[in-house]
Amino acid sequence: MSKTLLQLNYLTKKYGSLTAVNMLSLTLTRGKVYGLLGPNGSGKSTTLGMVLNVVNPTSGSFEWYEGSLTTHQALKKIGAIIERPNFYPYMTALQNLTLICKIKQCSTDNIEDQLKLVNLWDRKNSKFSTFSLGMKQRLAIAAALVNNPDLLILDEPTNGLDPEGIHQIRKLILTIAAQGTTILLASHLLDEVEKVCSDVIVLKNGVKYYEGPVKELTQTYGYFEIAAENKKQLLSFLETYSALGEIIEENGIFQVVATKELSSIELSKDLQKAKIVIIHFTKKQPSLESQFLSITQTQKHAST
Repeated sequence: MSKTLLQLNYLTKKYGSLTAVNMLSLTLTRGKVYGLLGPNGSGKSTTLGMVLNVVNPTSGSFEWYEGSLTTHQALKKIGAIIERPNFYPYMTALQNLTLICKIKQCSTDNIEDQLKLVNLWDRKNSKFSTFSLGMKQRLAIAAALVNNPDLLILDEPTNGLDPEGIHQIRKLILTIAAQGTTILLASHLLDEVEKVCSDVIVLKNGVKYYEGPVKELTQTYGYFEIAAENKKQLLSFLETYSALGEIIEENGIFQVVATKELSSIELSKDLQKAKIVIIHFTKKQPSLESQFLSITQTQKHAST
C-alpha cells in the first residue's frame, strides 16, 4: 500500500498575467492532518481544484498513489468538499446520501455509520431544507465519507458558522483523523490549523513558504520582555549575552529572542549578578500567527 497519497511537482496555474499558484511542490502521506494555510487569494482553492480535476494546470504535474492510479481512479478513493453543500432541498438526509452513493458507485452500507458520526442520525428523515448551516456542513462531510476515502479534502469547512458550529466541525475533523483518514484542510484561520492539524503548508500569493509539522513552526526557544531602571546598562548586557539574539525596543521594554534553551530563572540570576535593577521581566512563546507573519514577510520562499 502506497504511503504517499499525493505528490505535486512544480504545479503552476496562471490566469492571464496573474499567477494563482506558482511552482508548488509538496507531498501528502497517510495518517496526517494537513493544513493548507494562507490568506484569501493565496491559491489554496486553485490548488485543490487542480488536484481534483476541475481546474487545468498551466504547467507542472501531480500524481496520486505514486502514479499507480490515474486521477480518475484515485478520485474514487477521495472525499472532498470544495464548495457550499449542494443537496436536493426537498429530499431527506437519508435520500440525499443514498443518491450520493449511486453517483459515487459505492455501497449504501456506510450511510448509517456516517450519519451517526456527524450526529445527524436522528434527523435522517428530515428534509435538507430544514437544516441549519452547521447541519448542512456536517451532512456534506458525511457525504464525502460514504465511500470510505483514504483522503478527505475540506476547503474552509467552518466558513460562515457560529462558534458552536465551528467547534462541532473541528471536533469532527479530529475524530475522523483518529479513525485513520488522512485530511487536507484549506483554511485562512491560523487558530483552526493550530487546533486540528499535524502538518502545515503555508501559501501566500501562490508561493509555498513552509511545509512541515505545525509544532516545528511554533516550536522556538521563546522570547523575553525586559525593562530596567538603567536602560543603557540593560541593553549592553543583552547585546553580549550568548543565549540571546535579536533585540527590539518598544515603549521602553526590550523584546529579546532566545537562541537556545534558556530559563527565566537562569537569565534573572545573571541580571542580578550584573547588578541590573529590573522593573519588568516576562518570558513568552510566539503564537502561530506571529510565526506565520514572520515567515511570509522575511523568509525566502521554499520552492522544493
